[in-house]
Amino acid sequence: MFDLITGQAKHIPGGGAGPIAVSSALHLLTLGAIVTVPLLLMRQVLPSVPTMMAFVVTAPVPPPPPPPPPLPAAHADVRRASNTPVSANPAAAPVEAPSRVIDEPPVSPGDEGVEGGVEGGVPGGVVGGVVGGLPDAPPPPPPPPPPPAAPTGPVRVGGQIQPPTLISRVEPVYPNVAVVARMQGVVILEATVNAEGRVTDLKVLRGIPVLDRAAMDAVKQWRYSPVILNGRPVSFILTVVVSFSLPDPKQSAGGRY
Repeated sequence: MFDLITGQAKHIPGGGAGPIAVSSALHLLTLGAIVTVPLLLMRQVLPSVPTMMAFVVTAPVPPPPPPPPPLPAAHADVRRASNTPVSANPAAAPVEAPSRVIDEPPVSPGDEGVEGGVEGGVPGGVVGGVVGGLPDAPPPPPPPPPPPAAPTGPVRVGGQIQPPTLISRVEPVYPNVAVVARMQGVVILEATVNAEGRVTDLKVLRGIPVLDRAAMDAVKQWRYSPVILNGRPVSFILTVVVSFSLPDPKQSAGGRY
């Protein structure tokens, strides 16, 4: 121990430098293998990068533009009309005033018009004739009368339309109920008669319920003379009065009352 302190101790070298060199070489080989083996493995795993080639191509020349479409027919006509020269209208009024005024030719006496006359004259007239025609000429015939208007429906008798004549009359049958009840009175009917004089329709204006049917049954069998209007027979409407009366029972009993 004291030798170490005083520095007089001697170090005895080991086995020499050979083992150290061999150990260092082994370490280097080991480290080289650790580094090289992964690199080799990675080169085998990585894909190969393909070679790229670039070509420069010039752009094609664009085709010429299409021709413009033809103009419509209306535009072509307008363009053609604008190119054609405009001809002067001989009937148009002159732009400049005439140098002198030409008088109109005198009118002969026979060509003078008459106030209130017809332009161009009347067919059949004579130049220089008399206003209103010749005195010896017969007057023109009067226009024909208008045709009579056809009646739109039955006419009502009265006023200027004379009542027709009753040609056939049938007396009503007195109902037994009215005879027993001593019912008397007047039934007023409105009858529509056709152009042949036959009764076609009846309407009660004032009546008695028990006697109305008997009065209508009798009037339906009546016949009238036709009513002539504008030269032709027409249907008409008139009022018919049917009277119902019973004999006096005092007179029928021989005058005992």
